[in-house]
Order: sequence, then C-alpha cells, then structure tokens
Amino acid sequence: MKELTICPSLLAADFSRLGEQLQTIKTADMLHIDIMDGHYVPNLSFGPLVVKAAQKACGLPLDVHLMVSKPEQFIPLFAELSPKSMSVHYETVPHLHRILTMIKERGIKAGVVFNPHTPVDGIKYIREDIDYVLIMTVNPGFGGQVFIPEMYQKIRDLKELVQDYDIGIQVDGGVSLENARKLKECGVNIFVAGSAIFNNPDPAKYIQEMRESLV
Repeated sequence: MKELTICPSLLAADFSRLGEQLQTIKTADMLHIDIMDGHYVPNLSFGPLVVKAAQKACGLPLDVHLMVSKPEQFIPLFAELSPKSMSVHYETVPHLHRILTMIKERGIKAGVVFNPHTPVDGIKYIREDIDYVLIMTVNPGFGGQVFIPEMYQKIRDLKELVQDYDIGIQVDGGVSLENARKLKECGVNIFVAGSAIFNNPDPAKYIQEMRESLV
C-alpha cells in the first residue's frame, strides 16, 4: 500500500500569526504550497522568501503546486528550496514531457494536476514520467471551497489508469476528516487539507484524528 500523506495547505493559514500556526502542524507529513501567478488563476500567492520562512518555521518537506501559466519560469526558482515534490497543471503545458524532465532532473518528485473539468485519460501517455497525480476537487485559485462530489468517480477512474504503476494519487480542495476515509477508499493516498486544519482550534489534534481515520 502506498504511504498515506497529510499535507496542510499554506494558503489557508492565518498570515497575521503565521509562525504560531505553522508550529501546530509539525506532525503533518509535508507542507503544500500553492504558487499562483495571477494569470492561470485569478490570484497571487507566495514568493520564495515566504515559502522558505514557512518551511523553516514548521520543518516539513515542501510539496509545491505550480498554478501558473509558464511553469518553466518557476521551476528553477522554487527548486532552490529543495522541495520533495512539485506539480504542474496538465492544461497549461504544451510540452509536458520537457517540463516533467525539468523537475525530475533536479531530484524532485514530479506530479501532474488535473482540474475538475479535465478528463484524466491523458495520463495514459505520461505514466512512466510521473510520481503522482493531483486531482483538484474544487476549481483552483482560492481556499475554503466546497468539495465537488463528482470527483469521487474521477478518482476511481484515475486509480484504474495507474494501478499497474508506482504513482500516488493526491487530492486538493474541500478535503476534511468527513471525507478523507471515502477518498482513501477511492484510491487517494496524499491528502491536501487547508481550511479544515488551519481553521480548527487544535490543528495538531485534527491532523492526528485524520491520520487515525485513514488506518
């Protein structure tokens, strides 16, 4: 069985007390970082300095999600922070193999992201080149959105396509203690949770409860 991984999403943190909040998530497995360029999604997020400071505060490996229209411009920049994994959107990249190679040649696990409306069939042609697939279970760009129920079947479809490969399945958007177990049953092993963790009075306890629910 693939390793179960819980990734709090920095986008959902309270930036007026960021250091304090990051201290409460040290029992998680990775810190999920949404990098937004204001073009591919209508929002801007973090630069390398903020991400580096956040990593120092919590001590977690980084999982970088590039929500950008030109990932080739951002990969070298964030690769300098030595993230564990980095993903790019299937919809934004005309030369996907080249972009995945840019990531992997830097010793970083490479992932491909599919928006809710995008069919996952394209995965057939890149299964040898990726380490994980991220299914967006909300429309990307903003935190605190509601999980789209139709994504359960999409995840099941993806599981069938990758079952003979060493490829992880990650979800991001509306993930919580309430749906984590069902998501695992569909095939998910990497759980990105933002508001559910950071809006909880005791994030560390919530992470532990989520972990226990997945056993």
